[in-house]
Amino acid sequence: MSATDVETRGEDVDLQERLVRCEALLQGHFQLTSGRHSDRYIQCAKLLCHPREAEAACAALAARFADLDVDVVVGPAMGGIVVAHEVARAMGLPALFTERQNGEMTLRRGFRVEPGQRIVVVEDVVTTGGSVKEVIALLTAAGAEVLAVGSLVCRAPSSPFEQRFESLFQIQVDSWDPESCPLCAQGGTAIKPGSRPGA
Repeated sequence: MSATDVETRGEDVDLQERLVRCEALLQGHFQLTSGRHSDRYIQCAKLLCHPREAEAACAALAARFADLDVDVVVGPAMGGIVVAHEVARAMGLPALFTERQNGEMTLRRGFRVEPGQRIVVVEDVVTTGGSVKEVIALLTAAGAEVLAVGSLVCRAPSSPFEQRFESLFQIQVDSWDPESCPLCAQGGTAIKPGSRPGA
């Protein structure tokens, strides 16, 4: 698979159904992490708060990496914590998560990776892939090898990563600069449903 492709297979419809059932596909007026506005938002936390739903979705994602020899699964806080844990559980591996300290992505809480360790990085939703790229840079600087990236949902038209990328559900969501947002023009105010500042 080329780096510009997003791999999706038969689990797509199932994950979409799960997202709808858990009321995780939201409609309204939202400000995204990028600062752009959109009329739809995917709040995977509403899926992942149900352990059986999280287990099933992440097991399907873990199955995408069955051909790889992986040592550790890593996810960025906040969205990747539960995904990393459940993917790692399905693969019988340890799960770590990164978090920001003074604006920099770091491994804390005694977590560390060793040179040569083979890692899969996972996230709940990928749009630009910015957080995951920071995680990849952190792990690579420590001497680890990032074999692949996975997400439950991909909002990007193509993979933003050099590494192999697997996603269960790809969806295109319109977004606008605040100055050209039709919802703002109608007098609406965007809400920030994400976990990061400005998100």
